[in-house]
Amino acid sequence: MRIGYACLTRGIPYTDFKGVTSKNATPERLTEITGHNLDTLENILRYNAEDGLNMFRLSSDLIPFGSSPVNTTRWWEHFRPELEELGGLIKDNDIRISMHPGQYTVLNSPDPDVVSRAVDDLEYHSLVLDSLGLDRRAKIIIHIGGVYGDKKEAIVRFKESYKKLPERVKDRLIIENDERLYSIQEVLEIGTDLGIPVVFDNLHHQVKVGDGKDSMWIGEAAKTWKVEDGIQKIHYSQQDPDKNPGAHSETIDVKQLVQYIERNIHNDLDIMLEVKDKNLSARKAINAVIDTGRIENLEREWSRYKYNVLEGSPENYQRIRELLKDKGSYPVEEFYSLVDGAIYNTSPSHGTVINGIDHVWGYFKDVASEKDKVRFRRELERFKEGRLSLRAIKNSLWRLNEKYRDPYLMKSYYFHI
Repeated sequence: MRIGYACLTRGIPYTDFKGVTSKNATPERLTEITGHNLDTLENILRYNAEDGLNMFRLSSDLIPFGSSPVNTTRWWEHFRPELEELGGLIKDNDIRISMHPGQYTVLNSPDPDVVSRAVDDLEYHSLVLDSLGLDRRAKIIIHIGGVYGDKKEAIVRFKESYKKLPERVKDRLIIENDERLYSIQEVLEIGTDLGIPVVFDNLHHQVKVGDGKDSMWIGEAAKTWKVEDGIQKIHYSQQDPDKNPGAHSETIDVKQLVQYIERNIHNDLDIMLEVKDKNLSARKAINAVIDTGRIENLEREWSRYKYNVLEGSPENYQRIRELLKDKGSYPVEEFYSLVDGAIYNTSPSHGTVINGIDHVWGYFKDVASEKDKVRFRRELERFKEGRLSLRAIKNSLWRLNEKYRDPYLMKSYYFHI
């Protein structure tokens, strides 16, 4: 089993993608942004490989305006060496890659222009994966689309549009259920008829049907996957309790995930998490489900989360320290419950935030130059007086860390979440 995350990376430096507006999308600017984004992707892939995160969804915005006439660059030729190197990195580390076009990529629209743009977009996504040298196990996920007043006719249009797609696109395409229009049963009927692998999305199913038969539907979806498509994959997410049905949670509750897997998953498959904190939840899920039993996994996580927890809840900070003293235990659920409580379920006080800042500043106060010490102390006073934001003071600490390169803090999430 792999457990992966989608598109963006949280808490890790040098992993921010860039975009550009259409009015500024000159060939030179598009080439510059594409180069930056490919460098960013390399940083993400190297982080994923080092951290054992071997499932990742590429952002559709990797190439700005990739399927639009706005982008006239032949990026797949200009960046061929970089793309081949990235593909080698993916294959060498056995990272499963996918892509997921957005809501406007609709094959069953009654408007031919919408369908034409959707085909262009799917060809762009396929070209990205082809340029990376990945085989058909690297998939492109889409929804069926709209209903437009007549679901039967909409399904017929989807099938007709699918059959006209280039073979290289059809080889990569997989379809999933959604929370409003197309149930898993309907998607399975379409996938079975056309020979398209089907992805079961648990939260979409919960919102639309909620029959509690996830295990059965996962098993039915498994029948649509052929050997050449790779191992079956599903999408898993949890409901944000404070938002509308279908909204993804900020982070994954590991106890809830473990219970879901025990109840519903009885065959080999891969799980793509759809969650706001991205890789952070993927790592906690792996520690709870796959790479279990080793206390050093939690100790490594503690070294990353420590100062985020301290600024959110000194009480949880102390409880985690006590929890990890027993080297023969593996309290993964309690550990992450305390971490989540401090980061996501607590509003830090001004005093606890300053306490966290002081602890991190302690790494630099004896090594920083006098100029850097004076500058930071001035900024800290402005923060205490409410004239500087927390993000600004953390950015200031991060700049010190970039300069003085403390190895412990370089791995910390403190500066970036």
